[in-house]
Amino acid sequence: MKHTYTITGMTCNNCKASVEEKLNKLDYVVNAAVDLERAEATVEMSQHIPVETLQKTLPNKYTISEKQKINVFKSSGIVEPEKTDLQQLFPLFLIFGYITIASVLLNYNPWNSSEFMLDFMGLFYIVFSFFKILDLKGFPKSFRMYDPVAKVVPVYGWIYPFIETILGVMFLMRIEIPIALIITLIILGITTIGVTKTLLDKKAIQCACLGTALKLPMTKATFIENSIMIVMAIVMLIKTFN
Repeated sequence: MKHTYTITGMTCNNCKASVEEKLNKLDYVVNAAVDLERAEATVEMSQHIPVETLQKTLPNKYTISEKQKINVFKSSGIVEPEKTDLQQLFPLFLIFGYITIASVLLNYNPWNSSEFMLDFMGLFYIVFSFFKILDLKGFPKSFRMYDPVAKVVPVYGWIYPFIETILGVMFLMRIEIPIALIITLIILGITTIGVTKTLLDKKAIQCACLGTALKLPMTKATFIENSIMIVMAIVMLIKTFN
């Protein structure tokens, strides 16, 4: 069943991420998604949770009250159609498409697969770090919901966008490529472990790959996105040391 609640006290994406994190940690919560503009939270639960319990899990600055209830098991109820995975991930696919096209154009005449991969990885980091830096306050909280290092060392979430920016410049400027490739394998490998665990646990949380400016669900596409970069890094390392 799904319940929609009104939440007062939220002022920024940092608040939104905090409320989502607290609600998603509750037992019987399948998924909690917060809409900052509407000041609403939609909570899908496997068992009814009293409003009082939801309120206790939130800091005192937030007040939660039930707005409406939708029982998805009632055939007579009208439920708004949910967006498909493709519709939700369209911004991610669009950005990937533009990065791929730009990398092809930079290397098509004459074609050079190694240079293509370096440009792709460089543009990937620059574009994705840009979206993360757009909301530098909200990103770390979303990121640490699934990244193992950010969970243990919160400051890692704050510096991660800048690490991506530096790596992007290194790839595009061809600066210390072997070092950039090794760092890529380490940081994306760690994040992929967290993504895999989230998918296996069937938790529905927001992916922070494009920061919090775009609302993207954590799905298999996120795993594939990281895997592409990891495979490219491995291929380039093999070519570098051969």
